[in-house]
Amino acid sequence: MNLQTEIAGVVYKNPVMTASGTFGSGMEYSEFVDLNKLGAVVTKGVANVPWPGNPTPRVAEVYGGMLNAIGLQNPGIDVFMERDIPFLKQYDTGIIVNVCGKSVEDYVEVVERLGEEPAVSMLEINVSCPNVKEGAIAFGQKADALYNITNTLKKHAKQPIMMKLSPNVTDITEMARAAEAGGADALSLINTITGMKIDIHRRKFVLANKTGGMSGPAIKPIAVRMVYQTAQAVKLPIVGMGGIATAEDAIEFILAGASAVSVGAMNFINPYCTEEILKGIEDYMRMYRVENLKDLVGAVHE
Repeated sequence: MNLQTEIAGVVYKNPVMTASGTFGSGMEYSEFVDLNKLGAVVTKGVANVPWPGNPTPRVAEVYGGMLNAIGLQNPGIDVFMERDIPFLKQYDTGIIVNVCGKSVEDYVEVVERLGEEPAVSMLEINVSCPNVKEGAIAFGQKADALYNITNTLKKHAKQPIMMKLSPNVTDITEMARAAEAGGADALSLINTITGMKIDIHRRKFVLANKTGGMSGPAIKPIAVRMVYQTAQAVKLPIVGMGGIATAEDAIEFILAGASAVSVGAMNFINPYCTEEILKGIEDYMRMYRVENLKDLVGAVHE
C-alpha cells in the first residue's frame, strides 16, 4: 500500500499529522509517540517575540470536547530555531511550522526567519490571531484581510504556505477562495470554534478570557462539512482537522477531500492516538483493497 500524500509539491510518507497547539513542538510527546511514524509534526504557533498567553484559568472541559484560551503562548522564534528545529531534525518526519502574529509585519518576520531553515517543509499560517491593526478582528474572518496577508506572505516565504482557516465565519468557501486568490499553496481547516462556559454556582465565566476555542469530537461533523465544501470550491490541497479521535474519523475527512489529517485534542486524552489512527487507516485500506491513499481523497459518492 502507498500511504504517501503530496501537498503543494511536498511529499509526506503518510497523511497523519499533529494539530498545532496540541503536540508542543514534538519533544513533549516523543516519549509516547515514535515521531518517525508520523507524516509530519505541525508545531505550536511561533511568533516573532515571546508571547505570555492569556491569564488563567484558560482550559475547560465541556461535553464532547474542551475549550481553550491559551492565547498562543510561545517562547518566540529565537528559542524555536535554537531548540525545537534541531530536535525535530533528528527524526524522519515532515516539519510544518505554525506561524502567528499580531500584524502582517510580525508574520513576515517569522516567515523570513524560517526561510533560512531548509528542514522546514511548509508553513501553516494561523489567521485566527487578532489583527491588532484591524481593531482585533481576526485576519481569517474578513476575506479582504485574508487575501492581503496571504498575498504578502507568499512574496516573502521560501516554503509553501498553508492558510489555516477559521470556522467562525458565515461562508467558509468565501474565505477559501480569498486564500486561493492570494496565492496560498494549501489550506488547513478547521481551527477551533468560539465557545463559552459559565459556572452556574459562582455565576462566573469559567475561562478568564470569557470565550475560548472549542475542539474535540463534538465539532467533527461541522469540520467534515467545511472540508467537503472547501474541496468543492477550490483546487488547493487540504489538511483536514477538527474532532478526529479514530481512524474512522480521519477517513471521513479524506473521503470529504482532505489529502492529510491533523489530530488535535485527542492527543491530550490518548497520547498514542496518532499511531493508532495511522494503523487504522492501513487496516481500512487493506480491508477495501485500496492500494493508493490518493484514491480515497474526495472519493465520497453523491
